[in-house]
Amino acid sequence: MIIRKNLWWVFYIKDGKVELNANKCGKWMYFFNDKVFVADVCKKAIEEDVVQVDKHSNKKEGVACFYIEYDDINAHKKLLQFMVNNGLIMRTKSGKLYNISFKLDNQTRAKKYGNNFKPKLKLSDFIDLYTGEWIFD
Repeated sequence: MIIRKNLWWVFYIKDGKVELNANKCGKWMYFFNDKVFVADVCKKAIEEDVVQVDKHSNKKEGVACFYIEYDDINAHKKLLQFMVNNGLIMRTKSGKLYNISFKLDNQTRAKKYGNNFKPKLKLSDFIDLYTGEWIFD
């Protein structure tokens, strides 16, 4: 695993060449307030071959991004199961999973944030938010 840091980000990259199509690449995100925990989870995602690359903010709190291609359903299932298993998807007081969104890098480059961001994929496209069960296999 290669770890690269700059002022803003810490990147974790699988050894060798990362092969993600820039036009299909996007991320599932986890907002954190424990940098040690998120660093461990980012390393684990690479070590367990869940993703080829991920990153987190280089400060005490921020966001972690786990990168896959939009149309790779198996990659979504693998990553989302990893996120559920590692407590990266929060639950409401009633126990329902938050309906987090997948964001394409093209949307980020186009500065689509807040009300300007319209996700094409959400957790509810894969998992029943109430039961945590997969909608399809």
